[in-house]
Order: sequence, then C-alpha cells, then structure tokens
Amino acid sequence: MEAKAVAKYVRMSPSKLKPVADLVRGKDLKEAQTILKFTPGKSAELVEKVVQSAAANAENNFEMDPANCYVAEIYVNQGPTMKRWRAGAQGRAGKILKRSSHIGVVIKER
Repeated sequence: MEAKAVAKYVRMSPSKLKPVADLVRGKDLKEAQTILKFTPGKSAELVEKVVQSAAANAENNFEMDPANCYVAEIYVNQGPTMKRWRAGAQGRAGKILKRSSHIGVVIKER
C-alpha cells in the first residue's frame, strides 16, 4: 500500500528543489522530516510540506504506522513557465522566465 501527496504549480524552479528532494529519497519518514526541518532555505520548507501531507494521508486514509513508513519516491517535475520581459538597451527586450514545479511524494510501509 502507498500514500501519495502532490503539490502543483509551486513557484520555484525545479533546479532549486531537486537537490533537496535527493536528500530524503529512500529515508525513513521520521528521519526525512528531521533532515528537511534543519535544511535551510525555502525549498526545504516546500518539500517538507508535501512530505507531511503524504504522511498524514498514510496515517489517516490508509491506517499505516508512521514508525514503519519511508519515502519510497519523491520527484520534482517542471511546471508551466511564465514568460515576462524587461526593457533592455537600445529598444531591446530581455527575457525573464518565472519557472514553476510539481512536487510529488509517495510513502510506503516497510
């Protein structure tokens, strides 16, 4: 049995979120939450929120024991990119890409 949680359209680029997701992949649930709690940065807060949601789903919807759970899968995919522009020199325009992400977590019981 597995419990899932997904956060879509998170306003942070996947390149900033992926290293944080790699820290907790395959870890026990309690250990993963501790790692994310003490990892600095907004990216760790966003990933921690999704892991906590998946843990709550596992406990409340599937009657899994949190002590026996681990982070089976965690992935960060690219979401839509908002395209903006900034005025440049000599009448040119510079491109600004505001990237977004989808974060997914799957928790399984050992």
